[in-house]
Amino acid sequence: MLRLFTGLTLPADLTARLAALAGGIPSARWVEPANFHITLCFIGEIDEGRAADLDAELATIRAGAFMLELDGLGIFGGAKPHTLWAGIRRAPALLHLQERVEAAILRTGLPVEGRKFTPHVTLARCRGAPAERLQDFILGHSPFRSQPFAVERFVLFQSHLGRTGALYEPLVHYPLNTK
Repeated sequence: MLRLFTGLTLPADLTARLAALAGGIPSARWVEPANFHITLCFIGEIDEGRAADLDAELATIRAGAFMLELDGLGIFGGAKPHTLWAGIRRAPALLHLQERVEAAILRTGLPVEGRKFTPHVTLARCRGAPAERLQDFILGHSPFRSQPFAVERFVLFQSHLGRTGALYEPLVHYPLNTK
C-alpha cells in the first residue's frame, strides 16, 4: 500500500528561511526542511493499481502556472494548539488547482478529505507546547511574508511513516502551463 498526497514544493531559498525559524518552543517537533510543502489533497493509503489510475487522472489536469506568497504565521488547534504553520496569501489560481486535483481524485473513485482547504506550510507539531510560547513566537516573527515565487508544477508524494516522523518522497511531477 502507498500513502499518498498531492502538493507543491517550495523554492530552496524559502525552505532555508523557514528552517531558520525552528527553535524556541518547548516540546515542538519541527518539520525537516526537506519535508516543507503545501498540501493540495491528502489521498491516504491505496494500492499500486489505484495509484496508477490516479497518476493517469492527475496527468490530465490542465492549469496555468501562477505566483504564490507566504503571508503570516498561525496555529491550528485553538485552545489546545497542535500545529504551527506559515500561511499562504489568497491566490485564486491555487484554489482552482486544488479543486482540479480534488476532482481528478474523485474521478478515480477515491474519497477526498472533508476538511475545508486551508493552504499552509506546516512548520512544527506542537502538542503540549505552552500556548503563550506559541503566541510569543508568532508575535516575535511578525509580520512574516515571503517574496512571490513561481508555481510551475504540482507533485504526487508518497509519505513514509517512521519512528521519527514522516519522510515525503516526490513520485511524479505534473507541469503547469507556463503560457
